Amino acid sequence: MGLEVIGLTVRVRDKIVLRRVSLNVDYGTVHVVMGPNGSGKSSLAYAIMGREGYEVLEGDIRVDGESILNLETHERALKGIYLGMQDPPAIPGVRLSTLLIASTNKRMGVSELTKIANPKVVKSAHRIASEIGLSAELLQREVNVGFSGGERKRGELLQAIILEPKIAILDEPDSGLDIDGIRKVASYIGSLRDSGRAVMLITHYARMLHFIKPDTVTVLIGGEVVARGGPELAFEVEEIGYEGVRRKYGSQSTQTVNT
Repeated sequence: MGLEVIGLTVRVRDKIVLRRVSLNVDYGTVHVVMGPNGSGKSSLAYAIMGREGYEVLEGDIRVDGESILNLETHERALKGIYLGMQDPPAIPGVRLSTLLIASTNKRMGVSELTKIANPKVVKSAHRIASEIGLSAELLQREVNVGFSGGERKRGELLQAIILEPKIAILDEPDSGLDIDGIRKVASYIGSLRDSGRAVMLITHYARMLHFIKPDTVTVLIGGEVVARGGPELAFEVEEIGYEGVRRKYGSQSTQTVNT
């Protein structure tokens, strides 16, 4: 199974940001959600994580068949959902290495969150950081304080790999990366899928998809699903644009594209 979003309608203050959105992200797959700015992609991620102010008016969100709507954000995280945000916040006073250790300990049920209960975590963090192009020196710095955009994205990916979530939601993981960085990040996203995790990858562009072949692509426009298909759909978006996709498929909000 994995993550199910069923007929989700969400309101933020007085604005409807998602309308009857449905999608599945199965284990061992990458499900790409594409759309222009303001299409509801990040709102979908926030609604799944239970962010305050994102009011679910109808529909359901399920993990392994169980509704999580009544769970707080931290409880959803303990269920195995990880969100790598579009614009990761700075956390002054907390080192990145400390965050990784504390998060891992919390998942393992260790009471002393900052104690190194499993030295392999630190060793793995340094190895993976090096492989994805993140300086080991940044592990000892405060989370995202003075980090470049690309460093923030690599830091988010590092957390996703170390924490081993069942479901990884990655919002614009290619933002701020050069082509080599995109290639490395795509490789690790592929490794998350290969290890049996469910990955929801949110992006504007198909450029990362030249390096990782998604299993499913869903296009959101105006908070609604306008098309769903295989990887070819992403490159059709690249060719004809979102307006072209809306004109072609928008008459049926749950249309499946035969690709």
